[in-house]
Order: sequence, then structure tokens, then C-alpha cells
Amino acid sequence: MAVTIKEIAAAAGVSRGTVDRVLHNRKDVNPDVARQVQELADRMGYIPNRAGKILAARKQQIRFGCLLPDLGNPFFEKVIDGFKRAESELKDYGVTVDIIHLRGFTVQVHIDAIKKMATAGYSGMCLTTLDVPEIQKEIYTITHSGVPVVSVNTDIPDSGRICYVGTDYIKAGRTAAGMLSLISKERQKILIVSGSFQIRGHNERIKGFKTGLEEHKIAYDIVDTVEAFDDNEDSYKLTRDILISHSEITSIFVVAGGVPGAYRAVKELQRNTIIILAFDELPEIKQAIKEGGIGFTIGQEPELQGYTGVMRLFSWLMEEGKNQSHDYITQTIIKIADNM
Repeated sequence: MAVTIKEIAAAAGVSRGTVDRVLHNRKDVNPDVARQVQELADRMGYIPNRAGKILAARKQQIRFGCLLPDLGNPFFEKVIDGFKRAESELKDYGVTVDIIHLRGFTVQVHIDAIKKMATAGYSGMCLTTLDVPEIQKEIYTITHSGVPVVSVNTDIPDSGRICYVGTDYIKAGRTAAGMLSLISKERQKILIVSGSFQIRGHNERIKGFKTGLEEHKIAYDIVDTVEAFDDNEDSYKLTRDILISHSEITSIFVVAGGVPGAYRAVKELQRNTIIILAFDELPEIKQAIKEGGIGFTIGQEPELQGYTGVMRLFSWLMEEGKNQSHDYITQTIIKIADNM
């Protein structure tokens, strides 16, 4: 059932007139109120009433292509759930969503997939990909042709994309540092296990983590920084080998995927005093928290990322690109055993 302005007004605690002014980009609304109303409208799946008329005039199906490096990475299952929820809610408007599945972070693999998408006739695209010049160029070619692109989960700002939908990675990294400061004030010898050095979000988490350590006045040394490509086996082998060589390590910052692999290495080597800093709410991470091997994890609302990404594409088409689409930042949520 379509969400109404009346329902949004009730949820936001404002008048229907205020909601109408926000949704139609009229003036005289407090910026904070306008942002709250727009975020609620996005979350509730509001679709402008004139969408049907525009679609009828177009007389063509809307197809969105969504690219994810999800093969072997269960994190993206929730993002896909969000894509599918948006597709279900927009089915009466003739919207379908194709998901293009990739494995890993090889630049040429991503370029080939994006080029193939560019020839598929999509009305818009959600992309989770690498932030490198070669890929920025491919995306710019698509956006310059008039096809809207939303970067989902990790940003590619220098590409012409209409907006970013995902977490604030710097904030997430600082949050991990803040949680570490509550556990220990001693000097930390840290192993950083990243996903990919070419994913903007992974690099921003590391940057935020280091900034947070300095803000909390935690002395630290980075023993090593490695790429595990969001793969548990790679994470396990790398972590195990480094821990064997470096008995001084006190904490492991797992930037993205690969937390279960790192945890397995710590358990096998009986290095139970090591603090593991983790992200996301995969079943293996929840189990590790229940076992007490990991104290907490930091979530990022992946289902909402997928959902909002598709909804932003649809809204852009309904507005015919006349209004700027703003970034949508999901919440950084600390999860412990008691609130999972």
C-alpha cells in the first residue's frame, strides 16, 4: 500500500502542509525538519502521486541494474534483501531489478561488468565497486549519457553518480576506536585486516580508526596491514601467520569481511587476550559474541542501503533529474550480546 503524506506527517510530528512543502522542494521549512521528513519519506517508501502519470507517458518498463561484489561475501545478502524489497514495492510501476554478482575486487572484472551493464539498457544503476580512476571514468560515461547511478555501500564520488547511500565509514572507524578505549587504555600493537585497499569505505574506516585512537589518546603501533579481500580463508591464513610471527599483537582491527577467519586463527592459537574489532552482524560474528571471543560489532543497516539505493533511482526518474538527490547515510549501530 502506498505511503501517504498524512502518514509521513504523523510519523514526523509535523503538519501535512510541512511534509508537502518538503517533498515538493518548497521554501520556508526548517532545514533540520526538512531533513527529518525526507529521511522518513525514504524509509517509509513514499512515491510521488504523479509517478503513475509519468510512467504512463513513458510507456516502458523501468529496469535497474545493481552490481555487487557479493560472491563469497554473505554481508551483501541483506543489501540484496533491500533491493528486492524496493522492487516489490515498485512492481505496480513496472520496476524490475537485476542483480549482477561479482567475486572480489579485481579492477578489470569490475570494469568489464560495468561496461556490459552500460549496453543493457538499464534505466538506472546501483553500484558497489572500487574507487579508482579507471572505474570512475566508466561510470562517468554512463552518467554523462543520462543514466543515473547511485553508489551503494561504498562511495565513488568522482564519477558523476547522483548520490551515495551507505554508512559513514570514518565515523564507524572512530566508533571502533572509542569502543577499544573503553576496553583498554594500554598501548596497542595492532594488526589491521582490510578488505581491499581500492575500496574507499575500507580505507576510510582505517583513517577513522587511527583518528579515533589519537582522539582517545591511545598509544598504538600498527604491526601490519593486509588485504584479505573479504574472504574468511584468506583472513584466517594471514591472521594466523602474522600472529605466529608477532607475539606482541594485542588487537586486530578487521575492517570489513573476514572476521570469522580472524577469530578462528585467534582461537586456534589460544591468543584469547587479543581484542577483535569487528563490523556487521553475520551469524558467525553473533556466535563469536555469544562465546565471548568478540565483545561487540558495529552494524550499518545493509538492508536499508539496498532499499534506499533503488528508491533514490526511482525518485530521480520521477523528478526527471530536476532535483538534486542527496546522500543517505545509514546509522552506525553498536551491537553487543544483550541487544542483538
